[in-house]
Amino acid sequence: MTVLVNGGTHLSGPVLVIGTGLLGASIGLGLRARGIDVVLSDISPSTEAVAKDIGAGRLLSGVEAGFAPQLVVVAAPPDVTAPLVAQALKDWPGAVVVDIASVKAAVLAGLEGTGADLSRYVGTHPMAGREKSGPVAALGDLFMSNPWVICAGEHSSAEAVKTAEALAIDLGAVVSRMDAEDHDQSVALISHLPQVMSSLVASRLQETPPSSLALAGNGLRDVTRIAASEPKLWVQILSGNAPRLVSILQGVREDLNRLINTLENPEADGARLDMAQLIAEGNTGQARIPGKHGTPPQSFTSFTVLVDDTPGQIAQLLTEIGEIGVNLEDLRLEHASGRQVGRAEISVLPSKVHGLVSELTSRGWKVVE
Repeated sequence: MTVLVNGGTHLSGPVLVIGTGLLGASIGLGLRARGIDVVLSDISPSTEAVAKDIGAGRLLSGVEAGFAPQLVVVAAPPDVTAPLVAQALKDWPGAVVVDIASVKAAVLAGLEGTGADLSRYVGTHPMAGREKSGPVAALGDLFMSNPWVICAGEHSSAEAVKTAEALAIDLGAVVSRMDAEDHDQSVALISHLPQVMSSLVASRLQETPPSSLALAGNGLRDVTRIAASEPKLWVQILSGNAPRLVSILQGVREDLNRLINTLENPEADGARLDMAQLIAEGNTGQARIPGKHGTPPQSFTSFTVLVDDTPGQIAQLLTEIGEIGVNLEDLRLEHASGRQVGRAEISVLPSKVHGLVSELTSRGWKVVE
């Protein structure tokens, strides 16, 4: 039976967070909100000072004699994670040490042979983040309802694994378990490849005339959103997982070459079929992405509501949908170029569409089905 402490938390603390960037500071904020004592340390005095100022914890430099953390979280870039974990295992012999680096096999390999007590170490990876970086972008609920992968090694003790899982649970994350190799193969496809493709598409926009960019809609914004990510961090992530990503990119290159060859002679026999097959293959892959609450994807029906670009309009629309008694399955917003109007794409269960559209129209909303 699990015994909860600290008013309903699984960790008792204190927790030492080494590295106070976006993720480290977010962990501090989340745990502090649960009443857990958090101590912060960062190689950059200004970074840890900002993390302290936003309420993520108190500084290691000011802790009392005999300070002994229950858990040490290494929230550092992948290329320095292994030595920091090894040092933490040495400095805090009574603590469980976890890292949150986005690649796991390289960190584990870096720890092997160091002589560190790996029974107290567990590799983890919270699948959460933002395009912004640093402690000023930290959010206490950043991990809420997002996967947190636990990659226990062969030496990890049951108690260490339990403590690592307690961290994820106290931050509201959903625990998932994988070995390091399976994790790295998975994130190469579902995280690292999208970042590369987004950046490659966005790089084509560098010399694009403003008049062309003014035509951009949500399609371009969706594809390039994560292209705003921090370059230095992604250099380390891509380098740390290069072999797995290369094999995926080779497959993308084959598909790209196939499309180029087809488009070079779009009138050739079979060319249009090949284009259709390529798009259809994308349909099939996209349909496999889990839907709401991680369940298998469902078929929702969408329609658009035109809303004035004035304060309170979106809130009013959502309030009225709730009053009508229909559960909103998804919502996408798009601003119309050159007009003070927005487009709210509403997705609901097919059986709810007719009644909702009728009721919204009767209330004066402009609906486009």
